[in-house]
Amino acid sequence: DRERRRESLPAALLNASGGQGKTSLAHQFVEGEFLEGYDPTVENTYSKIVTLGKDEFHLHLVDTAGQDEYSILPYSFIIGVHGYVLVYSVTSLHSFQVIESLYQKLHEGHGKTRLPVVLVGNKADLSPYREVQADEGKKLAESWGATFMESSARENQLTQGIFTKVIQEIARVENSYGQERRCQLM
Repeated sequence: DRERRRESLPAALLNASGGQGKTSLAHQFVEGEFLEGYDPTVENTYSKIVTLGKDEFHLHLVDTAGQDEYSILPYSFIIGVHGYVLVYSVTSLHSFQVIESLYQKLHEGHGKTRLPVVLVGNKADLSPYREVQADEGKKLAESWGATFMESSARENQLTQGIFTKVIQEIARVENSYGQERRCQLM
């Protein structure tokens, strides 16, 4: 019988621009409730203990201000961060296009061929206003070697699954390099 593993996992939530739903996803995941209205994020942090099998992970989420394709990506989004949830709105083609640029900056900053990334098309409940089809998100994620999910923070659709998946992605990528490390998500 193997011992329970406890690991600290820093991660980052990043998106192309404000109003795409990353704060709502994080709040729904940690607090179990949807935030009505829009209050632009400067930077928030959330923590939650997640149990997967016999392992316990203390997930630290850094909810960043929205980025655009012209922003310089701060090193704090790269150093010490082990996984990423990249969020765009399915109702905004622009947010989808900018997330591609953001991924390239992360990839260059890390210097790794594989990054633990979950690409999330949020606001799936607003399908009548959709500008980005699910197959476009899936194709982009596949080109990165990442996981793709569509969600709705409002309806709590796949919220838990997104963060469980980023933990699994971190483990998969870290194990592929033959080392086990503590992780942080943004």
